[in-house]
Amino acid sequence: MAKNRKRTKIVATLGPACSTKEIIEEMMEAGVNVFRVNFSHAEYDDVANKIKIIREINKRRSFNVAILVDLQGPKLRVGVMGEKVKLKEGDSFTFTTDKCEGDSEKAYMTYQNFPKDVKAGEHILVDDGKLLFEVISSNGKNEVKTTVLRGGKLKSKKGVNLPNTKISLPALTEKDIKDALFAIKMEVDWLALSFVRNAEDLIKLNELIKENSSYRIPIIAKIEKPEAIENINEIMPYCDGIMVARGDLGVEVPMEQVPLIQKRLVAIAKKAHKPVIIATQMMETMISSEVPTRAEVNDVANSIMDGADAVMLSGETSVGEFPLEVIKQMRRIIESVENSPLISIPNQAVFAVNERFISNTICHQASLMATTINAEVITTLTNSGYTAFQISSWRPKSNILVFSSNRRILAMLNLLWGVKGIYYDNFVSTDQTIEDINKLAHEKGYLNSGDYAINITSMPVKERGMANTMRITEFKK
Repeated sequence: MAKNRKRTKIVATLGPACSTKEIIEEMMEAGVNVFRVNFSHAEYDDVANKIKIIREINKRRSFNVAILVDLQGPKLRVGVMGEKVKLKEGDSFTFTTDKCEGDSEKAYMTYQNFPKDVKAGEHILVDDGKLLFEVISSNGKNEVKTTVLRGGKLKSKKGVNLPNTKISLPALTEKDIKDALFAIKMEVDWLALSFVRNAEDLIKLNELIKENSSYRIPIIAKIEKPEAIENINEIMPYCDGIMVARGDLGVEVPMEQVPLIQKRLVAIAKKAHKPVIIATQMMETMISSEVPTRAEVNDVANSIMDGADAVMLSGETSVGEFPLEVIKQMRRIIESVENSPLISIPNQAVFAVNERFISNTICHQASLMATTINAEVITTLTNSGYTAFQISSWRPKSNILVFSSNRRILAMLNLLWGVKGIYYDNFVSTDQTIEDINKLAHEKGYLNSGDYAINITSMPVKERGMANTMRITEFKK
């Protein structure tokens, strides 16, 4: 088995708590692999500045930390509320699309089609499900009358979930289009779309990228709606990875169902050879505490054991008091559990006989061979990143070293489990290339004399085609 190195990736959300160059660099050193920009709470100038800082550090320190932009999607919210609005079970309450300051009798709903979409008997959840309402009637124009089923304090601009309602609002809103165009201009590495319901939502975003970018930006589908779970097999071909967004998911579906849904989604992603991020409330206590709860430690560990490619921090790093400490703590959990023999990622080999058949077979066999001969590394040259996705999904015990002359590809691949990107642009001959990359692997501390390396290449190497060759090398200085 290869030396214990962190293979599960850490996604950290940018925010006021990590706004300086110094703290961002310290977080990268501590183990952040991907920085997330949440466009629910982001200003363009601030985002541009932070992207500039991250890329400067990447260049100076030879890091490949990626930037993931998270589009808000059709997030519904209440408007501004008056102070100390507290609702009790049994109270009558009205949601209106006419702009007003909310009080104990009514609240402004930002979604204008809300009265047309909801029906009597459906439920409205506010503030991550803390408050629950049942729809009594709607005039279909501007007012929805409800009864409070679960009361509490109703604060300004809190999110609204409609688990029983099929909303007519598109997944890609006008705000999302504007934000996506900005992200494309900034040449980000990943785009995540919130509240995906079906394949059509992703097709529209793919078209927007294609029309406005010369470079294909991969898409993460955030799974947080019941419709997305129902349509997951339809969604998978149109995304490059998924995020199990447990915050809204645990409101939209009964929370006790989320653990098994998480396991099912991870299994589906592995079968599709696509990365999966587990997100929301992973270490939430550490927003204000230097130590997590034991339950949070278990949650992170179980997500890793389920087969997550990455675990994500939200408020813990964006607004928390201890953004660096939470990264260090998460890294300790990852390194403690991810090499356990108790972890078994089920992955049945099913290959279609298509143009990728040879590449897919070689990647699978390389992963099996790595275990058989106890190889320290699997190396691959890539122009698109395809082989890295394949090898990573098989979860070999070896380190996965990906060599490319495209720095954008190296950053994008930094989300994938076990993948370490190394810049290489000397494509001369197959023999020389393999010799070069094994030497680089040694210089980076991945290979010592007598270690085995499995090298995946395409022949002839100058053509940079699909992987068609696997070679086993015993490294000698």
